[in-house]
Amino acid sequence: MDSENLAKLEERINELIDTCRRLNRENHALKTDHRNLADEHGNLADEHARLVEKTQVARSRIEAMIGRLKALERS
Repeated sequence: MDSENLAKLEERINELIDTCRRLNRENHALKTDHRNLADEHGNLADEHARLVEKTQVARSRIEAMIGRLKALERS
C-alpha cells in the first residue's frame, strides 16, 4: 500500500470515527428526549387520574345535595 492510499484510508477512518461520535451524541440526546417525554406523559396520566377522581367526588356531592333539596321541596 503506497502512502497516498494509506493517507486516504486514514482520512476515511477519521471520518468514520467522527460520524460514530456524532451519532452517539445524537442517540444520547434522543434517548434523553424520549425519557423526558415518557416522564411528562406519566405525569399527565397521573394528573388525569386525579382530575377524574375529583370529578367523581364532586359529582357525588352534587347529587347528594340535589337529593337533599328535592327532599326539602317535598316537605
